[in-house]
Amino acid sequence: MVIAAVFGYLEIFTRGVDRLPDRPCDGAVDRATAARALPSARSAEERGKLRQNRSDGNFHFACYVRTSGGSVISGEVESRDSASGPWRDHYAKQGYVVDPVEVSSGDIRAVVHPDHAYVYVPCTPPGKKPGEARNAYALSVDARTIGKTRVHGDELRQVLADFAYQLARHTYKAADCQEARTLPEELPRLPAA
Repeated sequence: MVIAAVFGYLEIFTRGVDRLPDRPCDGAVDRATAARALPSARSAEERGKLRQNRSDGNFHFACYVRTSGGSVISGEVESRDSASGPWRDHYAKQGYVVDPVEVSSGDIRAVVHPDHAYVYVPCTPPGKKPGEARNAYALSVDARTIGKTRVHGDELRQVLADFAYQLARHTYKAADCQEARTLPEELPRLPAA
């Protein structure tokens, strides 16, 4: 009887994230990535939405996974006119006391703080010409957690980097970036902070 009660409690009150689709946010991220970040909860909800401006080709993709306990992992992807160096300098200095951890794969970059991850992927939106950018067209991703998390420290940084990069890969395909390239499945693992 006690075992059945414990099993029932666990099944009803702690499996919220596990009940989400395999790929939440319109297929952008892996449920397991969100589950690594978020604590157990009774329920969870998710949403992903891509908006593209028909007049200028710019786009914005937003995704969140939220538990009934108030914990959230979320991110936004925007098309920008920004060179990699100034982008990195901006996101490396976001008011944190500790230095960020950084990884790259070719011209794809990630800057990861304790509770935020930023990813840069070159991407020329449809209808734009690479030469008309002041700097360079790119996707810029900002991902974060809010509230309690299941993991902390280096492990949370890795989850945030994975989540942000999954958003970038999804948006790169959905927005039909002009660069003819196949993005790597994942970025290199982060070094310890």
